[in-house]
Amino acid sequence: MMQNNDYDDFEPAEIPRPVSAVGMELFTKGLEQTRHQHREAQLILAVRGLITCEVAHGLWMVPRQCALWIPGDTEHSVCCVGDLEVYTLFIDPELARNLPEECSTFSTTPLLHELLIAVTRLPPLYDVEGADGRLIQTMLDQLERAPMGSLHLPMPADPRLRTIAKALSSDPANRTTIGEWARIVAMSERSLFRLIMSQTGMNFGRWRQQFQVMFAIERLTEGASVQTVSFDLGYESASTFITMFKKVMGQPPGQFLASRRCAASAAKAEQSKPKVITTMKEAQQALRL
Repeated sequence: MMQNNDYDDFEPAEIPRPVSAVGMELFTKGLEQTRHQHREAQLILAVRGLITCEVAHGLWMVPRQCALWIPGDTEHSVCCVGDLEVYTLFIDPELARNLPEECSTFSTTPLLHELLIAVTRLPPLYDVEGADGRLIQTMLDQLERAPMGSLHLPMPADPRLRTIAKALSSDPANRTTIGEWARIVAMSERSLFRLIMSQTGMNFGRWRQQFQVMFAIERLTEGASVQTVSFDLGYESASTFITMFKKVMGQPPGQFLASRRCAASAAKAEQSKPKVITTMKEAQQALRL
């Protein structure tokens, strides 16, 4: 971890090492940053709180105990929700040749989780040829093997589909049918169905469900109850919402959140506190937002 007296001067691009990293706690009601890019690839591990990242063709969600991979020179915007404990690594593209060329989420194994945090605690000018360098290489090896996450919402380029996406983003409970949308965007229903499939890889119903799931995870992370979220999404009962959530995520919402809370508690017991950040300026410097 970086010390308080040198943290304000932290600038990854100026550190002569292929990997630079930092951990932090941020107490905020939310943090948003407009589109930007940097040469280094970026890996963000969320231990507490929720992070979303939008790129040209998709929206990625990173709940606690997951990691977000942003390749170098990728233009992206970032939004953080709730109180955060986050660790971020900047990796030279030369070290990232075996990692995805597009934004991705990883489900972190216990070993990878500990390795990522350990890397953030290395001194800025760590020994590349010694134990520190071997630790980083082990972390990269584990990252290459990590299972991919599923919290990805494809964002189409077609302006007609963007109209639909904007409506579903602002109101995930929207129940407008594909036939009704076809009339709104002046297309035949069959043409709209094919366009959605070609640009998102999902049918309309599954795409709309993904909006709902991502909204639900954000609200649940903020502390809303399952029943409240189900009603906000227009479900007649919480059980119907739970069935949908389990079908998409493989776990009911309560279990999904509990597994991440347990992992976060276990990690907290093993790790000392990260640097506490209290201002937006410090957060933006740390995350390169």
